[in-house]
Amino acid sequence: MSSILDILWLVPLGFVAGGYGTLIGAGGGFILAPSLLLIYPGEAPETLTVISLSVVFFNALSGMLAYLRSGRIDFKAGLIFGLATMPGAVVGALTTAAISRARFNLAFGILLIAVAAFLALNPSKNTVVAMAQSGRDGSRQLNLARIAIGAVISTIFGFISSFLGIGGGFLYVPALVYLLDFPVHVATATSLFVLALTSLTGSATHFAAGLFHHGFRRAIALSIGAIVGAQVAARLSQRIRGDWIIRSLAVALALVGLRLVTLAL
Repeated sequence: MSSILDILWLVPLGFVAGGYGTLIGAGGGFILAPSLLLIYPGEAPETLTVISLSVVFFNALSGMLAYLRSGRIDFKAGLIFGLATMPGAVVGALTTAAISRARFNLAFGILLIAVAAFLALNPSKNTVVAMAQSGRDGSRQLNLARIAIGAVISTIFGFISSFLGIGGGFLYVPALVYLLDFPVHVATATSLFVLALTSLTGSATHFAAGLFHHGFRRAIALSIGAIVGAQVAARLSQRIRGDWIIRSLAVALALVGLRLVTLAL
């Protein structure tokens, strides 16, 4: 009975991570992965990474299907950038098992603190939800130069995403909006399409390398919650003010990041 409860309580965690991740086009891995690191301090990084990546895949797929009905996904750009993430995702997945848990915690903690600082500096500009409400809607012309920039960024983000098990959408959406001039509502939806390809590649690499040992049931429970959360969030995406969410998220990420850093030192 206790083992069942140990699995079932992960469903609401998946719901929260998946819902918030879909709301901002980030896939939820940046919430889920550090949560798993704190919940399972004795677990190998590669096990938690593949759990997170598999949940990100189902979360991104669910959110992508929800956004598909509204025609917000740029499939041409998403396919180009998604294919570019795959080499980095493979290398990132294989690299995870090569470092110790302490170094993994340290790298992850530093990244979370950096992201928290970025979000806290100016949430009105950094919030995908807030930008969507402001009506920002830049023109999008994918010439060869922008395709090249997007491909390089995608490869780098693919490595980071698969290495840390975070999906990488919280990095990808700002890049699409600020560097490639995607309209925000298109960037969030297209990001989930790219995340689905990236997380599938990373998960498959972990699985092929025999790293998915005993996280299958936890991944299923989290994925159930994430799928439902993604559908709910996609319907609420045009109605929710985002500034207070981002501010609270910045505080939470900073606290989790500091905790991971202290555990590593």
